[in-house]
Amino acid sequence: MSIGQGASLNGFLPFSSANPWNQDISSAAVDPNSTAIINDIGATIGLHPDFGSGEYQGSYIGIPYTVAGLQQPNIPINFTAYGSESDPGPMPVAVTDPIEGYPNPGSGDRHVLVLDNANCFLYELYSSYPQTSSWNAASAAVWDLLGNEQRPYTWTSADAAGLPIFPGLVRYDEVAAGAITHAIRFTLQNSRAAFVAPASHWAATTSDPLAAPMGMRLRLKASFDVSGFSAMNQVILNAFKKYGIIMADNGSSMYISGAPDDRWDNSDLHNLGQVQASDFEVMQMSPIYTQANVPTGASPKVTSFTSSAATVAAGTSVTLSWQQTGASYVIVSPQIGAVRGSSVSVIPTATTTYTLYLTNAFGQTTSTVTVTVQ
Repeated sequence: MSIGQGASLNGFLPFSSANPWNQDISSAAVDPNSTAIINDIGATIGLHPDFGSGEYQGSYIGIPYTVAGLQQPNIPINFTAYGSESDPGPMPVAVTDPIEGYPNPGSGDRHVLVLDNANCFLYELYSSYPQTSSWNAASAAVWDLLGNEQRPYTWTSADAAGLPIFPGLVRYDEVAAGAITHAIRFTLQNSRAAFVAPASHWAATTSDPLAAPMGMRLRLKASFDVSGFSAMNQVILNAFKKYGIIMADNGSSMYISGAPDDRWDNSDLHNLGQVQASDFEVMQMSPIYTQANVPTGASPKVTSFTSSAATVAAGTSVTLSWQQTGASYVIVSPQIGAVRGSSVSVIPTATTTYTLYLTNAFGQTTSTVTVTVQ
């Protein structure tokens, strides 16, 4: 991946080919309640590309992202709301990284998305406020871009559905290259207390049984004629046919998420408004998870978490090692952050208690070890 704000991924596709975001659903079954659900959304509601070029009311249009390089240090994240469902820092998120709605983000969702080019992790923050050398955030999530991670069931992320945001953005670099090879994120005004894979969390606004569960996927009907649209818009619409759009948050109905870029043609993007909800069909949803049937299973297990030395002089390198089973991803805090493997080197400057966080779809397990600095 190139480095910088809105940088090109140069063909890199986040997550494995088996990840739901990257699956071809062009021949998948339609839900038996598809027509009723679409009518409940509002059959004549048109698509709205919630991204573009330039500013609208003083803010750039879309959800920005940054690709950080090896030189970006990890800094602490302080949680203000959903810390118990968040991944701890530190994270390589600069306090100057753009916040959704920049340069005047106001009181909106204030997402911050950073891809780590050196280690291939994705970091996403919600309701983010930069401090002198840290961030305050309502929630944060780490995603292994080389894996197929499932967030713990019932946990949120930086998105209400417990999903990653970045993989669902329409990005100029991929549209200009001629193909989007993943599903796209979208929002609806109403959702119910339920989710379907790949989501893990709900944020209900209604008890309407036809309202969307988080994670619901729509597919543009194969019969929809895209020939009257520009080449750029045809790329987007054809992705809707092959990969679909995934309901990820409450918001304005049929708003499609993308990244801001000064190369977008806003007038052309607005032509997508000719596409209505009735031009889509709902992919089969089974199972639908509610409070009554949330999946359960074993959280990761820690066999050992040790330090190569219990007491050291300041500035001495120490190796932290662990043995575990069942974790989808591993975080060591403070100082280190998300890691792969079973050991890491640290250089404590003061007596420090290190915490090992092991997470999978069924929960999170922690273990600690203290290194005393004399």
